[in-house]
Amino acid sequence: MGRPVHFEILAREPEKISAFYSQLFDWKITPWEGPMSYWLVSTGPEGTMGIDGGIMRREFDQPVINTIAVDSLEASLARVEALGGKKVSGPDDIPGIGRHAYCADPEGNLFGMLQPIPR
Repeated sequence: MGRPVHFEILAREPEKISAFYSQLFDWKITPWEGPMSYWLVSTGPEGTMGIDGGIMRREFDQPVINTIAVDSLEASLARVEALGGKKVSGPDDIPGIGRHAYCADPEGNLFGMLQPIPR
């Protein structure tokens, strides 16, 4: 069973939005040192209820995207299409994290799927 493991807030001005959420909710937001402009969001101490996320430049019209953990990204992508959805972007490897893709459900709502690197 897939569970939400990450959220992304898409913004035209990610730096400004990062400051907003940091001040509003006391989230710890730090720039990611990966291959794209991305800000990592820690919403609270590890081991407490909730998920962490990210802030990125607006590449899609939808303002928030939830990412679901899956056992097999390739099998899940095939299932998305079989059920009437479509792949929008990816799959891409995220160094140290896993393999990720963005998809749309039959009504066009975006979501991400992540096959984490086994630990």
